[in-house]
Amino acid sequence: MNRSVLFTFLFIQNIMLAQLAERNLSSEKWTFKNTKEKNWLSAKIPGTVHLDLMDNKIIPDPFKDENEKKVQWIENEDWEYKAVFKVSSKELSNDHIDLIFNGLDTFSDIYLNGKLLKKTNNMFRKWEIPVKDLLKAGDNELKIRFRSAVKEGKEFAEKVPFTMPESPRSFVRKAQYQFGWDWGPRLVTAGIWKDVKLEFWNSVKIQTVKDHYNSSPELLDFNFEVEINAEKPGSYTLNINKINKTVALKKGSNKIKIPYDISGFKLWQPNGWGEANLHDFKIELSKSNKVLDQKNIRIGLRTVELVQEKDAQGKSFYFKVNGKPLYAKGANWIPADSFSPRLTREKYQKLIKDAKDAHMNMIRIWGGGIYEDDEFYKACDENGILVWQDFMFAGSFYPADEDFLTNVKEEVKDQVNRLQNHPSMALWCGNNEIDEAIVNWGYQKQFKYSKDDSLQVWKDYKKLFHEVIPNALQENLTPDKNIYWPSSPSIGWGHKESLTEGDSHYWGVWWGEQPFEIYNEKVGRFMSEYGFQGMPSLQAVQSMFSGKPDLNLQNSTVKAHEKHGRGWEIINEYMKRDYKIPADFVQYNYISQLLQARGMKIAVEAHRRAKPYNMGTLYWQLNDCWPVVSWSSIDYSGNWKALQYQMKRSFEQQVILTDEKDGNLHFYAVNDGIKNFIDVNVEIKVINFDGKVVKETKAFSKEKTLESILHFDPIETQNIIAESDRNTTFLQVILKDTEGKTIAVNNHFFAKPKDLQLKKPTIKIKRTAADEIEISTDVLAKDVYLIGDIHFSDNFFDLLPNTSKRIKLSKPLKNIEVMSLWDTLQN
Repeated sequence: MNRSVLFTFLFIQNIMLAQLAERNLSSEKWTFKNTKEKNWLSAKIPGTVHLDLMDNKIIPDPFKDENEKKVQWIENEDWEYKAVFKVSSKELSNDHIDLIFNGLDTFSDIYLNGKLLKKTNNMFRKWEIPVKDLLKAGDNELKIRFRSAVKEGKEFAEKVPFTMPESPRSFVRKAQYQFGWDWGPRLVTAGIWKDVKLEFWNSVKIQTVKDHYNSSPELLDFNFEVEINAEKPGSYTLNINKINKTVALKKGSNKIKIPYDISGFKLWQPNGWGEANLHDFKIELSKSNKVLDQKNIRIGLRTVELVQEKDAQGKSFYFKVNGKPLYAKGANWIPADSFSPRLTREKYQKLIKDAKDAHMNMIRIWGGGIYEDDEFYKACDENGILVWQDFMFAGSFYPADEDFLTNVKEEVKDQVNRLQNHPSMALWCGNNEIDEAIVNWGYQKQFKYSKDDSLQVWKDYKKLFHEVIPNALQENLTPDKNIYWPSSPSIGWGHKESLTEGDSHYWGVWWGEQPFEIYNEKVGRFMSEYGFQGMPSLQAVQSMFSGKPDLNLQNSTVKAHEKHGRGWEIINEYMKRDYKIPADFVQYNYISQLLQARGMKIAVEAHRRAKPYNMGTLYWQLNDCWPVVSWSSIDYSGNWKALQYQMKRSFEQQVILTDEKDGNLHFYAVNDGIKNFIDVNVEIKVINFDGKVVKETKAFSKEKTLESILHFDPIETQNIIAESDRNTTFLQVILKDTEGKTIAVNNHFFAKPKDLQLKKPTIKIKRTAADEIEISTDVLAKDVYLIGDIHFSDNFFDLLPNTSKRIKLSKPLKNIEVMSLWDTLQN
């Protein structure tokens, strides 16, 4: 046999051996039924009851029309799934066979060949069950019965001597958003929501591999921590990327630490600082040249620190990455579908790429959703997006009995071991808004708690979030990965300290109905949540209907896809402050998006102007879980709303910002990149809406180098523009370097949009390529809106007089409609 044929044979043999080590049971023929029924129906795994009922045409699509109301009965039923699978005699000859469920939602009884194996009670845990003694050659039947999470939760709630808010959801370890939120439907589902597999092994098994990058990048102190379960003690070879080390294993659990030379390896950098460099490792465990087990991991070398130091104004809160302070820019993430098993790799990749393209470097995973699929974290690794990871607790009180705490401890262990090697993982946060809920939301008064009841709630909170979770992290994380923050926010937005230390959720805008301009005053050290609603794209609105769309604000379907009780009322109140409220639906949709973008622009610019006092801004929210009017910047259909386009501009690495207060114009140059700019200056042009440059001047700074932020000397507004011209002119502010190269440009308007005396623009569109257009105007075209069922490289932008702009199209489109703010001001 020649060498090439031998190599091919050995390669195929190794693949076959690897395949024998694991069997995916998800692809078997699965069926399901309501436990009250007799007929079994086809099912898909991974999946949910709702998806299977839709596939079998038992229920309508809950996302369409007002169908959500028609499927509420599902949450109170019990459901059963089963599959018959074959096991060969060769497979049975393995020493160990484990049945592994990566996700069961939520209360289930697992039966194998008629025997009860296990009862489960946590959607977020991995369930691993030895089954060798119960399997037989030939056919085997696996059956899982799911009990109603709503009923189970109510039973738990009845055992507590006082009323817990948000019962029964807070009693069940399940995605909390399924019970309904002010942006999402109530779809409390059940099912096998992640893969099911059989795992075969002999002698030894690699349990976990953890990479540990110690201290600072200069030390290059790196090692792997490998946990091995050995059935047979003895001498083995551990191979890491062809570097062998002999290890002596005792029977049972073994923890091995292996130094590894990473000289010459490039650091993983967050988006905007360089490449997100990743490195692949194969870890093999062998004996007598026979590979017994292996794991493949991909890591990135980086250091992350959370810096909290007392200063004259309070206490700092910022992330230091690879030894340098990082200004965090990004958004909050909710599950990207109410039925997460149908989320594809492509959707995860697109949403994270959208975040990268908008210059984001951090995403906060909100605590009412799920620990996301591996694809989410993989996409963040590849795109340089850091992850603030909440544990899955949100906006309620939670129990702290022994069973609940043990359950949570195992949940933390499973998720931490799964996720910790991702270089994107920056911080582990105990919960979303529970500290604030206990202190500020008045539940104790509402439910007439006694003093002892209130003390018990606080005691339970401390036990869960200040003892059990941090202790579990310490047990399972390497020290360089263990950054823990008990609750987001640390202090509620009604308290002064919320703006001087910790992270802040500021909801004076929207919930408090304060004007957008209040954002200029309410700036904290790290703004981890704030936001405002806007309508989704016309395409997403149309997708709400099963038949012909009725685009009307009074339509019951449109109303049903706004889940906030006062949503329309609040939007209209803010809209009339800054815009004219259009009667036409398309124009209303457009203005609601502009309104949302305007509010967030004011917020982000206030935050960035306050650097380094403020070192992070994460708006609420990036995405949606269904077609809905919400705080998102990308709708459920994947379309960028005006907010996403605005954030792409507002999150640029270098920006020049203006602030008008006390009769003066203030100018700020902000640089979030790692390159410094020498001898910068600001050119200012006063331009009327016809395009005439009325005045030109410059702003100066005592310092010349733009390293982080530069404050320029203020200019009296009256020296720039007459009061009578505020509605007909704007500033073009240009930041330039010593060579005269433009670093950043911004436009500053002196009046609210509704007061601008705009002229009708003549907007022309010329096709320059199949996937590109050039758009031009004779006078200022404010907030140009390109309408079409594609993605535009820019949209909702200001087109200056006598200028043109080239726009890339995601695909060719024959007809492109265009609208500008002028169109909405004529009513």
